[in-house]
Amino acid sequence: MRHYLQIFLKDEQNRILRELSTNTQLPQRVRDRAEVVRLNGHEWTVEKIAVYFDWSLQTVCDTLHRWQKNGLDGLWDSPRPGGKRRWQEADIVYLEDCLRNDPRRYNAKQLAQKLANERDVELSPQQIRSILRKRGWFGSGLVRVTKISKTLFKEALNKPT
Repeated sequence: MRHYLQIFLKDEQNRILRELSTNTQLPQRVRDRAEVVRLNGHEWTVEKIAVYFDWSLQTVCDTLHRWQKNGLDGLWDSPRPGGKRRWQEADIVYLEDCLRNDPRRYNAKQLAQKLANERDVELSPQQIRSILRKRGWFGSGLVRVTKISKTLFKEALNKPT
């Protein structure tokens, strides 16, 4: 079955799509979608584009329909479902500074209270533990363990005195 779907582009639209498809700062999906629209504007068939990108015919048609309906906005993904983050990067940097510079030690519950009192950000202790663990914190210290330091530590333990 042939899909007859043809986009007609103005010179300015073609130029913008070319810039988008070569911009390495954009997500790959956006660049690919821009290139699909551009190729279709240069009279490539849906089947030929699908083979070129190794996409299904439906994916190419969906991309072209998104362009027809939304223009440039159709190249980007819509926002993902779910709640937005309740914390900013500066909030976590603040906690890291507290852990690094305060003479006392904090547990996750205390960090959650500190964040709520001083920055008006409500996070559970589990969320704080998870965020800090992803950033390399374990307990009250920043963990920087490498294979070399593990090996040296083991050798020091096994070394006869």
